[in-house]
Amino acid sequence: MTPPADHPRVSLGRVGVLLVNLGTPEASTPAAVRRYLAEFLSDPRVVEIPKAVWRPILHGVILRTRPKKSAHAYQQVWTKEGSPLAAITARQARALRKRMGDGVLIDWAMRYGKPAVADRFAALQAQGCDRILVAPLYPQYSAATNASVMDAVCRAIGAMRWQPALRTLPPYYDDPLYIDALAQDLGAQMEALPFRPEVLLLSFHGMPERTLHLGDPYHCQCRKTARLLEEALAPRFPGLRIDTTFQSRFGRAKWLEPATDTTIAAEAQGGVRRMAVAAPGFAADCLETLEELAIRARETFVEAGGEDFAVLSCLNDGEPGMAMIERLVRLGLSIPIGRHPPKLVHDTPVSCVHRYAAP
Repeated sequence: MTPPADHPRVSLGRVGVLLVNLGTPEASTPAAVRRYLAEFLSDPRVVEIPKAVWRPILHGVILRTRPKKSAHAYQQVWTKEGSPLAAITARQARALRKRMGDGVLIDWAMRYGKPAVADRFAALQAQGCDRILVAPLYPQYSAATNASVMDAVCRAIGAMRWQPALRTLPPYYDDPLYIDALAQDLGAQMEALPFRPEVLLLSFHGMPERTLHLGDPYHCQCRKTARLLEEALAPRFPGLRIDTTFQSRFGRAKWLEPATDTTIAAEAQGGVRRMAVAAPGFAADCLETLEELAIRARETFVEAGGEDFAVLSCLNDGEPGMAMIERLVRLGLSIPIGRHPPKLVHDTPVSCVHRYAAP
């Protein structure tokens, strides 16, 4: 079929992958933090309180007091590349591009802040992606994370006339690829420490306890991750005690327990002198790991009588973590591991049939 001479050219036939993480302010200033918190804490997936009750609290109290305190925390971990979370997620996307080859377009976004999910989703479509895999980098499923990402994606495609086919990377909390990557990476980090930890604390981000009773599987999936990881590390570190806690409590509601900060203090007061902490629920280091754990939790441990304390890095863009992400993405796209995806003929007239090029 030969299209008319004035037929518009439309890119199509490409496959895209969008890595998504939680979010970060654009700068470590109170004003930037205020904008970020306003978006984040206005999401009903994050704060499940009726708007009529929550909005006066958010705008009348929290956004007047918390940005300055949070900005100070961000300033302690800010880098030349900007926010650690954004910088690491960008590096993960670059590393995945190299591993996947030219047959798949890789991009990244933040659920809150920039680059926004809708903007990057539209950019992939504009480059010819009519099939897109959305990959939320949350190992354990929560409505406040995974579901919120899909809310943003659905709003984005809801505004599109020509919607791409969509796939979503499922939570991978018990996937052997994830457990093996954690065991390999955390094991190497602990062996490189100048001391032998008596306790390894696995600290997951906290959630209000009511979310568990409402049906959110997050707590159970965190517990399963911890159990599988403990089993994987046991042969390598006999006698190491591994406990699970939850961090980042906010507000007056009852949160998942035991709490990381109170557990760290209690362990030191109880005689533990050497402790390591890992945050397996985070795909990349961020404020919660670099400031809350590496700075404040360390202070808590030492003040309570502890001596040696180490916070282990997240998988980030290291080899174990990137090998895991590549394999999960390939499985999500149904591309055999070890093969580059086929290149597609694209940028063709909209009425023409696109086809795979020879592998």
